Amino acid sequence: MSTTVVNGVNVQALLDAREALKGAPEAAQFVWRASSKWQSGVHSTTTIQKFYGLGADQEHKSESVFEADHPEVFAAEDNGITPIEYLLVGLASCLTAGVASVAQNRGIQLRSVESVVEGNHDVRGILGADSDVRNGFNDIKVTFSIDADASKADIEALVAQSQKRSAVFDALTNPTDVTVEVA
Repeated sequence: MSTTVVNGVNVQALLDAREALKGAPEAAQFVWRASSKWQSGVHSTTTIQKFYGLGADQEHKSESVFEADHPEVFAAEDNGITPIEYLLVGLASCLTAGVASVAQNRGIQLRSVESVVEGNHDVRGILGADSDVRNGFNDIKVTFSIDADASKADIEALVAQSQKRSAVFDALTNPTDVTVEVA
């Protein structure tokens, strides 16, 4: 008797998309967009709704709004998380989605997936206090707690495959060309 795995991921749609895009690589070229507006101090509001993909402009079902600021210990208003914390949000979200997708594809039933993502950051760099200190994270650690119908080795393989396919993990661990312009 086989058990139906229900992790909420339509793996067949993902596999079908993979096959379709093999023959149409131009459709696989996506442009993700975020639009940010300064509010005051170091507080900004960023919105996301439109993107480009599959050869046409696309939209999310609704606009998402993200507040970014700095905490009061930096003499700010703390109207949102810091911009660098959004990197942790992106990494945690991407790896977690990957775990669910890989588990569904491998027939592994998940009961819970939780992660703690910690980024060690010496802020002397961004404050200009020490020019030898980088501005970004020194290192990031992700710790997963996963309850699933699988062995420890199979769960470790889920996480490894999620890491291998994660766009955010790749962007954080490999150089990405970034161009900044003034209009």
